[in-house]
Amino acid sequence: MTISIHPHPTGLPASSASSPSQRNTHGDSSISPGEISIGVIIGRASEYFDFFVYGIASVLVFPAVFFPFEERLEGTLYAFVIFAFAFLARPFGTVAFMALQKRFGRETKLSAALLLLGLSTAGIAFLPTYAHAGAVAIVLLSVFRIGQGAALGGAWDGLPSLLALNAPENRRGWYAMLGQLGAPVGFILAAGLFSFLLSHTSPDDFLDWGWRYPFYVAFAINVVALFARLRLVSTNEYARLLDERELEPTNAVEMARSQGRNLIIGALAALASYALFHLVTVFPLSWISLYSERSISAFLLVQIAGAVLAAGGIVMSGLVADHFGRRRTLGSLAVLIAIFSGFAPTLLDGGVSGQDIFILLGFMLLGLSYGQAAGAVTANFPSRYRYTGAALTSDLAWLVGAGFAPLVALGLSAHFGLEYVSVYLLSGAACTLAALSVNRALEIKD
Repeated sequence: MTISIHPHPTGLPASSASSPSQRNTHGDSSISPGEISIGVIIGRASEYFDFFVYGIASVLVFPAVFFPFEERLEGTLYAFVIFAFAFLARPFGTVAFMALQKRFGRETKLSAALLLLGLSTAGIAFLPTYAHAGAVAIVLLSVFRIGQGAALGGAWDGLPSLLALNAPENRRGWYAMLGQLGAPVGFILAAGLFSFLLSHTSPDDFLDWGWRYPFYVAFAINVVALFARLRLVSTNEYARLLDERELEPTNAVEMARSQGRNLIIGALAALASYALFHLVTVFPLSWISLYSERSISAFLLVQIAGAVLAAGGIVMSGLVADHFGRRRTLGSLAVLIAIFSGFAPTLLDGGVSGQDIFILLGFMLLGLSYGQAAGAVTANFPSRYRYTGAALTSDLAWLVGAGFAPLVALGLSAHFGLEYVSVYLLSGAACTLAALSVNRALEIKD
């Protein structure tokens, strides 16, 4: 049977306005793009808070707590290796939890994924240190980090794809950016909490027990986010909208065989943004911690100001993309990021003022580019592959663009100079421009 979908004043299909007999037990008669947006923002903010709590701890805590037998630089590099484990595990988590969804349903999948995320995060909070458990502590940290990555892959709920498909035609850039606001919100909360703890505890107390509190908070936020998202995904209207848009899991092998080209293009199209992501958040924090006398607490406040600018840039990206087009916006921002990469060494090595300019300008560029980075080319996927394709594209973009960014940037800059940070960032911009060009050429050819 073919379902005809017509525009609705809210931006949703007309069929989403259900009759009384179709209403779910919660009394919802329709789901507007605004409601979907709230679900997306809450879900992403909670995930990014987890993400940045771990990232900041990898710089400020883990080298001393889990790698005290190494120098600070080597300890930080080891911590960044474990940091990358989550990005390696994420696509496997997506595939595994998609299979769980096909067998037991969306609610079960989301509950299991967020339970795993919460337990992994709480597990880190209660970990023994290397001084108490030796290598076992490092193994447990690695296991919990892999659990976080697998859970983040499994937490894909299809809300961003549903939002993109049901947004009004002339406002898709605006609605696409809403979910991306979770990144600066998560960073502001995580960095603010660490800054407060650093300012109000002694160094010994912070490394003894203070660092564990952000992980407790992350667990509590996950619980709140779970219920907020379940309230939406468990409604009949949500299920019906997904069915109408054919947003259902597909076999990963079939997906790779049929849509491998689109997966690669989709992952590379956002590479400039994802590479910049960690080069203004986790990496500069590690550089300042190792090679500067600046107060870490004060530097976190500068990064928080940058995240506020990033949030404004994300909002602005929606207006720009709706006027000029999402792909043109991404391409233009990749060029600006390439230009910015040339100034990165000078700014990072330019004292307090240079470092502040690097952070603030970098965050602003990040907001403008990251606001449209999610799913910029997922329209390439046929409808039956879009749900799984969007999830795996995001996983691969994070893995290739961001997973190893702190490790590579710190390793190269520490051993060969800050100029290599420019090379790394420039390569991400070049990949974005190449992927967008290939995508355009294939569209014309098709």
